[in-house]
Amino acid sequence: MSVAFVKEESAETAAETLLPDRPISVHPNLVTQAGLKALELQLQEAREAYNATSSIEDVNERRRQASGPMRDLRYLTERVRTAQLVADPTSTDTVAFGSTVTFSRDDGRVQTYRIVGEDEADPKAGSISFVSPVARLLQGKTVGDVVTVGGQELEIITIA
Repeated sequence: MSVAFVKEESAETAAETLLPDRPISVHPNLVTQAGLKALELQLQEAREAYNATSSIEDVNERRRQASGPMRDLRYLTERVRTAQLVADPTSTDTVAFGSTVTFSRDDGRVQTYRIVGEDEADPKAGSISFVSPVARLLQGKTVGDVVTVGGQELEIITIA
């Protein structure tokens, strides 16, 4: 529909409401069961946020308010569609996707992280992405193994 037939200030105003898509990772979209549930919940919340904008009467304001939820809908729909559910590891002999690893650093710090999918990774909450440098080095290793990252040695203490 031409801009001339809708109530808006200009074609530029309409273009301003289009947000660029969130980038999709080139890595496989591996997820834990909790990660898949979180993605599905986020998708539902984005749908609800988008649907809530339909009651806004001013077309320009409706476009502005809907742009974020619409972008999230596109991203989350693709992430749920491509999700590859990975079962929790059955062994604690080696570090794998879904493992919780405790390691010590050269400086004496001891840290524990669960290796999870990219969308569910939150280092402050104790989870790191399987494609992060630390996780990539730890995967396949066993208790007592030492890896070097960023000039520091990490020694695996436990795998759960």
